[in-house]
Amino acid sequence: MSDILIDIAASGVAAVTMNRAEVHNAFNERVIADLTDAFLSLGSNPDVRAILLRGAGKSFSAGADLGWMKKMAGYSHGENVEDAMGLATMLRTLDECPKPTIAVVQGPAFGGGVGLVASCDIAIAAETASFALTEVRLGLIPAVISPYVVAAMGERACRRYFLTAERFSAAEALRLGLLHQTVQATELDAAVEVMVRNLLQCGPASQTAAKELIRAVARRPLDDALVRDTAERIARQRASDEGREGVGAFLEKREPAWRS
Repeated sequence: MSDILIDIAASGVAAVTMNRAEVHNAFNERVIADLTDAFLSLGSNPDVRAILLRGAGKSFSAGADLGWMKKMAGYSHGENVEDAMGLATMLRTLDECPKPTIAVVQGPAFGGGVGLVASCDIAIAAETASFALTEVRLGLIPAVISPYVVAAMGERACRRYFLTAERFSAAEALRLGLLHQTVQATELDAAVEVMVRNLLQCGPASQTAAKELIRAVARRPLDDALVRDTAERIARQRASDEGREGVGAFLEKREPAWRS
């Protein structure tokens, strides 16, 4: 069986499932490479409108595979850097994927699993899911996932959870901003379907441009260059085919082309 399963529905919604339930969907170098390829392929597929990231079985992802970590302990510094860059590239590929991404968290997400959740645009979890940044208990640090987790949870929360490695609940993850929504486990798929319907109502090129906009303005000073950049972006979008279609459909009281 493949460690990664990919299914593309007729609606254009692609599901990427980590398929290693027996090890709680822990990832090794092969899984990381397969996920990178999946996000690149689906991100460039014009028929894909949104991507769901799931974990098979009871866990979302336990982070790094213990066998992989044991092997890394024998690597040289250079080999360790090269290996870590594989995970860094995968997370960045997910974070910068041009299609909307949703983490569907049905169970525990630990270590690098939290990084996967934080790298998705939207995260929905069962109320019974739990989270932990466990690296320091192993004498490690959550280095590669830190840009995404700090952006999602904030520096203050990370000062606690990076240092204590304690577990926290889905309710706490929601409060901190790591999650956008929590529901009963039996309602998780229904909640995801509602979110997907919302995404499919919107212009796909506009969604890609909106994701680029967030990266362009986040944590930047509000100066003349930023103001000019945002003006240039909306001007390009207004003049685009999708922008003209969206405004025209609104004025003509009809559905835009991407909803037909």
